[in-house]
Amino acid sequence: SKQRSMSSASSNANARLGEQIWQKMPKMNAEFFTLTYGSLVVQLVKDLEDVQKVNEQLEKMGHSIGMRLVDEFLAKSGVTNCSDFAETADVIAKVAFKMFLGVAVDVTSWNAEKTACSLLLYDNPLADYVELPVNVDLYYSNILCGVIRGALEMVQLRVEAYFVRDTLRGDDVNEIRLELKERIKDEMAEEYRRE
Repeated sequence: SKQRSMSSASSNANARLGEQIWQKMPKMNAEFFTLTYGSLVVQLVKDLEDVQKVNEQLEKMGHSIGMRLVDEFLAKSGVTNCSDFAETADVIAKVAFKMFLGVAVDVTSWNAEKTACSLLLYDNPLADYVELPVNVDLYYSNILCGVIRGALEMVQLRVEAYFVRDTLRGDDVNEIRLELKERIKDEMAEEYRRE
C-alpha cells in the first residue's frame, strides 16, 4: 500500500512535469504536423507497395528519431536515472508523450515481473483526419513504437514496443505493448579499459 501511494505520487509528479514542459515547448501547427506525417505514410505505401514493409520502415524511422530525441528529452525535462522499469514507463507516459505530442498516456496491464506493460493513448495526434481502408494491416502510427525503442536503447534498455490496439482499426483506444528484453551493459572496447 505504501509502495502504491509512492508510485501514485511519483506518477502525479511526472504528470505535472510533463504539463510544465509542454507549456514551454515550441508548438507546431497540429494540422500541418498531421498532414505532413500522413503524406510520409502515403509516400511509403506507394514506394514500398507492401504494408508489412511500410510498418517496418515506420518503426525504423521512429527508432532513428528516438535515438536523437532522447538527448532533447533529458536536457529539457531534467529527468535523471529512473529507479526501475515501472518508473521509466511512467516517465515515458506522463512526461515524454506530453512533452512531444501534448497527450497524456496511461500505463496499465503490468506483468508479474514488472517487465511489460501497456501504454494507453486515448488521443493520438498522428491519426487525426485519418481513415484506413478496411482489412489493411497498416499500423499507421508505428513510428511511435520505434521512437520508444530508439530512445530507451540510448539509456541502456532494449525493449520491444508494438501496437496491440489501434483506433484506426476500430478499437476503443490505442494500446502500445512495451516489453523490457534486457538492460544493455555499458561495455568499453578493449583499448579503452584500464589495466
